[in-house]
Amino acid sequence: MKDSNELILGNIIKLTRSSEKKFKQGNFKGAIYDKMKAVAILKSKSCDEKIIEKYREELSRLYSSKFDLIFDHKLKIDEIKRNQIVKMLEQKSKEKLKSRDYKGAVKAFRRAEKYFSN
Repeated sequence: MKDSNELILGNIIKLTRSSEKKFKQGNFKGAIYDKMKAVAILKSKSCDEKIIEKYREELSRLYSSKFDLIFDHKLKIDEIKRNQIVKMLEQKSKEKLKSRDYKGAVKAFRRAEKYFSN
């Protein structure tokens, strides 16, 4: 069981890093699809709380910045409000994806991940 959890976490992290690399190269369509695959794995029944917590830690390392307004905002809001913002940003990402605005979709999704991270 432990090996399968490590494999699942490894796949999620690999997809997330691949998405970031594609985003920085300007391949927004590839970036959003990699992020969607990672989220699909996270929402599957095979992921437990430990995997989600380690994923949050990886997001924190990935998005660490000296000047991060989202981090400052997260400190002032409660968990319920944070979850509402994440859901709103994920919905916005889906709407942008439907209109084939891949850059807007991946930006909204990245912003949602920043609220989701530790």
